[in-house]
Amino acid sequence: MSAISVPEKLKPAASESLAMIIAARGVQIYECRARKDQPGAYEWAFVAPEADLFDGRGRKVGRHYAGPHWESVDGSKVLGTVKERADAPVAGAIPWLLLTAKSVGPAGAFSRVTSVQRVNTGGGVAPTSDCSQETVGTPARIDYTADYYFFAAG
Repeated sequence: MSAISVPEKLKPAASESLAMIIAARGVQIYECRARKDQPGAYEWAFVAPEADLFDGRGRKVGRHYAGPHWESVDGSKVLGTVKERADAPVAGAIPWLLLTAKSVGPAGAFSRVTSVQRVNTGGGVAPTSDCSQETVGTPARIDYTADYYFFAAG
């Protein structure tokens, strides 16, 4: 497993080491909503990710969903909290992230994960289509891909 070059602020703690790299293919879900900070204005608001997770051989090993959670086929899962973000180096791709993670499921593949990087993103950005009073509540499912680097203490 090789680490990718990321901005300094997206690097995990020195006490953490790379445990696994998992590829994701799925959608980022948005919904047209009224803006709270600007009466009469509307925006596409992020709702949740929905993706399948694959190992280096292309086998499905889990899923990624609202929370954000990453869940292994063995039932283990982690819940992430965004710690840092950086613009993706590719236009039209969702940001790269560093998330702190904690186990919220049974023992298994994800039990020891302490942080997660989202890198190599493609797609997934909010729609550019009209979001107005007439379209409030309309969902949009935008295709995306990403690599998730899972780190564990030690």
